[in-house]
Amino acid sequence: MKQKYLPRIVDKVLNSALEASGAVLIEGPKWCGKTRTAEEKAASALYMQDPDHSASYQQAADIKPSLLLNGDTPRLIDEWQMAPVLWDAVRFAVDQRGETGQFILTGSAVPKDNVIQHTGTGRISRMIMRPMSLFESLESNGKISLKSLFDGTVNEKSCYSSLTIEGLAFALIRGGWPASVGQKETIALKQVYDYVDAVINIDVSRVDGVEKSPARLRALIRSLARNVSTTASITTIHRDIAADEETISEKTISFYINALRRIFVIEDLPAWSPAMRSKTALRAASKRHFVDPSIAAAVLRANSKSMLQDFNTFGLLFESLCIRDLRVYAQAIDGEVFHYRDKSGLEADAIVHLKDGRWGALEVKMGTKEIEKAAENLKNLRDKINLDKMKEPSFLMVLTATELGYQRKDGVYIIPIGCLRD
Repeated sequence: MKQKYLPRIVDKVLNSALEASGAVLIEGPKWCGKTRTAEEKAASALYMQDPDHSASYQQAADIKPSLLLNGDTPRLIDEWQMAPVLWDAVRFAVDQRGETGQFILTGSAVPKDNVIQHTGTGRISRMIMRPMSLFESLESNGKISLKSLFDGTVNEKSCYSSLTIEGLAFALIRGGWPASVGQKETIALKQVYDYVDAVINIDVSRVDGVEKSPARLRALIRSLARNVSTTASITTIHRDIAADEETISEKTISFYINALRRIFVIEDLPAWSPAMRSKTALRAASKRHFVDPSIAAAVLRANSKSMLQDFNTFGLLFESLCIRDLRVYAQAIDGEVFHYRDKSGLEADAIVHLKDGRWGALEVKMGTKEIEKAAENLKNLRDKINLDKMKEPSFLMVLTATELGYQRKDGVYIIPIGCLRD
């Protein structure tokens, strides 16, 4: 029986995109729920991976791709990149029909370079879909809305999360994969392990048709997992891998990382470049992140028990989980997530920056002992920003793994991840 559909925050992003564009492309990692979300909105569907029809679909795409576009609208074209000519066919059909909301395309990989003739600008809207946030998996109660923080309409003087540290460890290693939500740990772990094995042994080589060494890939992903939530350079990753794979070069590492990006397995966090009061030198390196922290946990063969015995690793993966959730929440309010670090060592784990110029700064801390220092860092960052050129921060927040949330006298919010939503 088909699993009950849990509403996704991206549902409203998709609705808005269909109202504004002739077609919408939903991109993201395999298994994150793209097809199911698209099915909720689609009136007809074409599944390019259907084994009973895939060969005939490919033939039709080669001979007359417009045949595959016939159907009630919005028409879902699932895994369109299996026949890249469909991109240009959709773009042309949108032009001819002159109506919005005609097609939904889904894709788990960026196709090879130069296989489409036109970008689709003005016809095809792009949106990214990620695994589920804790609010979507019903583990955050959503008492504090990111939108309300930006709008200044937070009414709650305090909030309480029922998500314990044990529950958080489980949610992290299980991940935000819809098929795993509601499963017991042994099953959820097996599913994530299988996902990682498929990435290593099949998916990364399929994306560009170039065979890659599974042993080298596993060593690379394991190193990225050990360096998650850091700005580790390719040289650092190379040194880390050398013990397992002595012959791998930095060029090969970069090639493999690019392939992992193209199948949406890794999604690094870019650095923020604000206007500063003084000529403070900013660090431009991105932070290393997987699209879901469970990938890092799986390749390290971690479980919820081992997470609770290694709080150093738990802390890094917790930060990665928070970045995943913040990206999901920020997308719904037309925002992006960055990190900040300057050469003086001052940093913020996350900056949520909206397209209208509003921004908020966050530090991620697991416990209460580090809250005071984190709050001071955020206030120091605020004081460094040139407010003649930029708006004041809408909020400063310490995002925690604790259960109690409140606002300090200095205005800094202390919010459990189990209370946050879009």
